[in-house]
Amino acid sequence: MFLEIVSPEAILFSGDVEAVTVPGVDGEFQMLDNHAPIVSLLQEGNVKIKGDITISDSFKDKFSNDGADTLLAIASGTIELNDNKIIILAD
Repeated sequence: MFLEIVSPEAILFSGDVEAVTVPGVDGEFQMLDNHAPIVSLLQEGNVKIKGDITISDSFKDKFSNDGADTLLAIASGTIELNDNKIIILAD
């Protein structure tokens, strides 16, 4: 599945991932390959990315790692998933 994380400043990440977990307004939820299409608002929390990913050197300071997942703290945002492509617009 393909993930793109966009902030007002730049595209923070773009690449293939195994799974993504996000802080939805009604609770945390995870998306895997072939997930049904979805559009949702996001609240403050961590976007958790599972997979062997590479973060650009210019944005490594925005991401952290908890051992199993790569984390990105967000204040709010929007997510759209369609045809195995996830786009997160994050603040």
